[in-house]
Amino acid sequence: MSERKVLNKYYPPDFDPSKIPRMKLAKNRQYTVRLMAPFNMRCKTCGEYIYKGKKFNARKEDVENETYLGIRIYRFYIKCTRCLQEISFKTDPQNTDYEIEAGATRNFMALKLAEEQARREEREEREEEANNPMKLLENRTQQSRNEIEMLESLEELRDLNRRQQTVDYTTMLEQYNPAETERERQEREEREDEEFVKSVNFKNKAESSGTRIVTEEIIEELKEEDTALPAPPAAKFAKPSTASAPSKATAGAQLVKRKTPLVLVKPKPAAGTANTTATGTATAAASAAVTPKPAAAPAGLSLLAAYSDSSEDSN
Repeated sequence: MSERKVLNKYYPPDFDPSKIPRMKLAKNRQYTVRLMAPFNMRCKTCGEYIYKGKKFNARKEDVENETYLGIRIYRFYIKCTRCLQEISFKTDPQNTDYEIEAGATRNFMALKLAEEQARREEREEREEEANNPMKLLENRTQQSRNEIEMLESLEELRDLNRRQQTVDYTTMLEQYNPAETERERQEREEREDEEFVKSVNFKNKAESSGTRIVTEEIIEELKEEDTALPAPPAAKFAKPSTASAPSKATAGAQLVKRKTPLVLVKPKPAAGTANTTATGTATAAASAAVTPKPAAAPAGLSLLAAYSDSSEDSN
């Protein structure tokens, strides 16, 4: 089965395209095109209304001896749908529109007339400014005044937006809410204060969560051995002098028995309790200074003398 739409054609070996006769076409030839009515119009013969967008099979031709900036101008021929009267119109590239020529009248279009009037007024104003320097100065002054007013209004709007951003309408409405009692308001404020305190990060809290430094404290107890002769009563409440302290300490060194030290591990106090610890240490040091020291044991010669006296009495 052969193809419905043939793409390749057969050319015989003796084909010569120069032998094909050329058709002589007319200089201003008309073409049949399919178009839509570019505007609303009314037929002059029967009064039939032809609305914009209605489709026609039109004839198109070039307008002789008419161009706009090198752009061709075309003319179209259509027939009325009722009386078959011929209607013609052509393109208008200067105004980007179409211009009716014969067979119908264009309906009133307010938008088109307003645009034409605005263009006419602008053209007249430009010509007046070019011919009258005072008018040009007045227009410039008015334009600068309008710009200043626009800037002032814009600044007022910015200030108003800044004020509205700082106002918290939710808090204001809650504060003046009549349904909320005084007690509920106080409880709500306390909850908000607690949440704020919990959200704050203190420096001491961060330090306490780090490495803890442990200090050792060694407590030593001194115990005297029981001796045969009690110490003199005067030495109980007497303060040891600075001169005799070294000799007494060396003499009674043999009678001092050191116990196993007790090691107490205490965590380093926080910064808030540093002053309290320092005060307690100072108080302990003062009490230790006031407490009288025990009397030193008698020297070796005195013990020997006492022993000789006891032997004579026994004899």
